[in-house]
Amino acid sequence: MPTQITEFRAPTRRALDFLDGHARLLERRLAQAWFAAPDPQHAHAVLHALEGHRNADGGLGHGLEADVLAPDSQPLAVDFALEVVEQVLQSPSGQHDSVRDHAHAFAAGLPAYLAARAQDDGGLPIVLPTIAAYPRAEHWGDGEFPAGLNPTASIVSRLRALEITSDWTTAAEQFCARHIETLRTAESLDAHTALTVFCFLDHAAEQDRAREVAAEIAARAATWTSFHLYPGSGYGLGPLDFAPGPDHPRRGLFPADAVEAHLDAIQQTQQPDGGWPLSWQPPGPASELAWRGVLALRNARLLHAFGR
Repeated sequence: MPTQITEFRAPTRRALDFLDGHARLLERRLAQAWFAAPDPQHAHAVLHALEGHRNADGGLGHGLEADVLAPDSQPLAVDFALEVVEQVLQSPSGQHDSVRDHAHAFAAGLPAYLAARAQDDGGLPIVLPTIAAYPRAEHWGDGEFPAGLNPTASIVSRLRALEITSDWTTAAEQFCARHIETLRTAESLDAHTALTVFCFLDHAAEQDRAREVAAEIAARAATWTSFHLYPGSGYGLGPLDFAPGPDHPRRGLFPADAVEAHLDAIQQTQQPDGGWPLSWQPPGPASELAWRGVLALRNARLLHAFGR
């Protein structure tokens, strides 16, 4: 890691060392954007790394989301890429007009691909059946998924934040608005869908109503599937996935002791190599190492943000 902008506490330092030694190029360059002295070139380098996953149809693939190693374009890979773009723009190295222009140019090619894969109502499936021909994590099965809020809501909201619109984004926003309305009385909700809904609401035009809906959904957080309000065994998202900083707008949606318990758990489960173990089975050793890099960057950001 080049010149640091500050000294880091030991857990964060060990996580950054893990990234230097084990992570993919994408996560190592993203770590520079967050933790090295601010420089727009670090941010541009992340976007260049993403471009290496691009296909001729405008979409992205080639294991960008490391549980799906299909080379062809997948909505899941687009969702992963746009979350990275969002991080780039939020990072200290992303605060430059040239970076936003680069991010806009990167994302501007996505709607045509997404429109070609969307259903008539604008909704996207998270993956396509073509993944069945390639190594993939068991939870992706045969790749047969209906269109849903996950990933449609997060993709269209992040494109909206980049001021990218098209006939497809209009249809997708209407799809999301209809389905989010049904969630207000739904008996069950999985955490990944909840996260995409919050992402959509963050960028909604009517923020007063968006905050009201977000509070309704968050009030049922303890009942979400694949969610640990407090640390637990097995795979699941937690409050820090929804509010990754002490000043994050969604921080108040979750109990303070739940947030502290998750931070304690992160520190307690850091391994001697500086990384963290996975709570699911990836499709192979390369995928495992890729995900450990993603997780190390996530946890380094959390520990640093919360002063751990």
